Amino acid sequence: MVLGQPPQQPQQSESGPEPQQGRPAVPSAHLVWDWNGTLLHDIHTVLEATNAAFDELGFPAITLERYRELYCVPVPRFYERLFGRAPTGSEWQVMDETFHRHYWARIAGAGLAEGAAELLATRQAAGHTQSLCSLAPHDRLVPLLRTYGIDGHFLRVDGAVGPTGGGKAAQMVRHLAALRGVEPSRAVVIGDAVDDALAAAHAGARAVLFTGGSHSRASLEEAGVPVVDTLREAVETAERLAREAAGDSHATGSTGATEGPGNQGSPRSDGEGEAAAWE
Repeated sequence: MVLGQPPQQPQQSESGPEPQQGRPAVPSAHLVWDWNGTLLHDIHTVLEATNAAFDELGFPAITLERYRELYCVPVPRFYERLFGRAPTGSEWQVMDETFHRHYWARIAGAGLAEGAAELLATRQAAGHTQSLCSLAPHDRLVPLLRTYGIDGHFLRVDGAVGPTGGGKAAQMVRHLAALRGVEPSRAVVIGDAVDDALAAAHAGARAVLFTGGSHSRASLEEAGVPVVDTLREAVETAERLAREAAGDSHATGSTGATEGPGNQGSPRSDGEGEAAAWE
């Protein structure tokens, strides 16, 4: 596994696991997992930290429903939606630092999403590949993966390096480019925010969105990609998308999209539902 490098210098680990022999003739999906709100069930920790920060800064508390309705990236836009104006640069810095202080003080109370550890281990044992691309700070992310005992399941791990609060699109392109033998066309991003779907499309991959994190099902469905309620469903759907993509490569004029809103392989970009701060 690679425990990510600064975005300017992506590298692949010499000791990282290689795809096992005997893989299916039709390549399985390479899964790109999101972290916060997807593999890590931390939405309640995020809400507690947000309200603790708001209390310290003199703002009223926010409910989970309101949070999921308004939260987006760039993160300062969330505050604009909530308070009616965008924070100044200095205000944003204070808000960001205050939230992070409360979040990291509470992170020990968060656990992996239901079935996450088993799914990761099962896929690796079967010779399928997976990696992790997150906007969580890289130097915080890597120790957490070790704490939960899942760091060895990924070909590569990339967290954010530098300022936080933006989207994931450019980072996703770098992440996929750093993976040897993984074509974006067979990569499927599994995340909890519309920004995950937009990042996947930007990098030439597909996406499945999970309802266990930062957004309601209704807001996720605006992205036009499959939306599921469990990680097991997410993996099954990702494999279906990969099979469709493999079929598309041999079929003239086929788009590979499934029927119906909320079940497409590529996201729409005209909706307002955007991503969580960390993914």
